[in-house]
Amino acid sequence: MIEFLGLCVQNLISSIKYLFRVRFSAVIAQAAAISYDSLPISLIIAFIAAAVITIQVSKQFLMSGAEAYIGGTIAIVMIREIAPGFAALAIGARAGTAISAEIANMQVTSQVDAIKTLKVDPVGYYFTPRILAGALTVPMVVLIAEFIGIAGGMVVSHATIGLHPARYLHSAWLWIATRDIYISLLKASIFGGLIALVCATQGYRTKGGAKEVGISTTQAAIRSTIYLLIADFLLNLVFYIFK
Repeated sequence: MIEFLGLCVQNLISSIKYLFRVRFSAVIAQAAAISYDSLPISLIIAFIAAAVITIQVSKQFLMSGAEAYIGGTIAIVMIREIAPGFAALAIGARAGTAISAEIANMQVTSQVDAIKTLKVDPVGYYFTPRILAGALTVPMVVLIAEFIGIAGGMVVSHATIGLHPARYLHSAWLWIATRDIYISLLKASIFGGLIALVCATQGYRTKGGAKEVGISTTQAAIRSTIYLLIADFLLNLVFYIFK
């Protein structure tokens, strides 16, 4: 883990050096592959997560006479943790593995070596558009997922305990703070860049043939999930300390 983390840091530094030479068209293409194509699964997961949480808490809130707080509870949970965390995991599972497989295939078929003969830094050329696209567009997916999750909670609370949508939305509006939204989008941006960096690094270090490409893709899914969870914990710890 430590060795891989060091490789990630080295690749990130090389990518930053290449930042002002990256092609805009490459960033757009990667943005579509990373975020746009992952939007449906991210929204489905956000809706189902919000629905399940609402089912779990609605009855208890109703029994204690606190059903008016369901909207605020769901909104805070979705914005602070569920939407950025679950959306990032979905994007990592779908787009992250694709990034790793693509770069691993380039590595084993000597396409990376061909780039080097043209005196082009392969790390900057392959990594920078993907990291930039992830950091810029994953927050957009998370923002939409937050709206879908809050709406899902409203629908389920109305269907299960008959909570009026106006009471639900009023509670959500009162509980949501601008700071929470900013933190959520910042976390999403970090997660997006981290997914691209970790998965691209895993693909880039692949050696061998087709079998190793499959192994590398599996490792990319595992490593991206672990690093996302660690980053999520550290970010929450920092925001808690400096609240």
